[in-house]
Amino acid sequence: MAEKNIKEMSFLDHLEELRWVLVRSSAAVVIMAIITYFFADFIFEEIIFGPTKPSFVTYRFFCDASHYLGFADSICITEMDFIIQNTEMEGQVNIFVWVCITAGFILAFPYILWQLWKFISPALYDKEKKHAKAFIFIASLLFFLGVLFGYFVIVPMSVNFLATFSISTMVKNQFNIDSYVSMVKTAVIASGLFFELPIIIYFLTKLGLVTPDFLRKYRKYAIVIVLIIAAIVTPPDVVSQVTVAVPMLIIYEASIFISAIVAKNKLKNEQSS
Repeated sequence: MAEKNIKEMSFLDHLEELRWVLVRSSAAVVIMAIITYFFADFIFEEIIFGPTKPSFVTYRFFCDASHYLGFADSICITEMDFIIQNTEMEGQVNIFVWVCITAGFILAFPYILWQLWKFISPALYDKEKKHAKAFIFIASLLFFLGVLFGYFVIVPMSVNFLATFSISTMVKNQFNIDSYVSMVKTAVIASGLFFELPIIIYFLTKLGLVTPDFLRKYRKYAIVIVLIIAAIVTPPDVVSQVTVAVPMLIIYEASIFISAIVAKNKLKNEQSS
């Protein structure tokens, strides 16, 4: 078995290296956030507030699907009967800053991954270090796919459901801008990180903290959790719930598959050593 190329470093040295990883990653986020400042109008009008408009691409897609499946206009969205308001003096300034930072984090994510890889690479085998580019590419791709899934699926379905839900005709929906933007940010970032599950499972399996048998054992619980999440964030119709649940279940099954491959290779290496 190839020996790991580990540079002898003390605990404080590792902390110092980690500190610089965080500093460089934070600097990258800030730089990307500053760049997004120049596109703020587009980001807010077309991206942040896009799901509040009936013409949003996801709503058009479901309307077309409704017609194709013979449901007429049953899941078509023609209006959004709510308003978004600001109730705090510094509210819009805070929202502007945090949206830019969130956008900066998303754009800087590949660089952050590269910094993390450089930090953990001394503990890897030489043959594993050769996969740096593949790791960064795949992990970044999964993250961006998750971000797109969160934005084009989770966010519009959540907005539509929450905007149309009412306990009484006496109550009118007037959402605080902070609440709305927080929902968008949480859905997008959480989805992006969830799509990183196969990568996380890969490393946890290599460390012996997770096994494919463990993931298979708790598959039924994972399915229940995914279905609950899908039921919470979507309108009460099967099409919407399936649209949300299926990609999440595919990610979980992919994680089991990856864990099984890693466990198999790990056992093979142990037997040959």
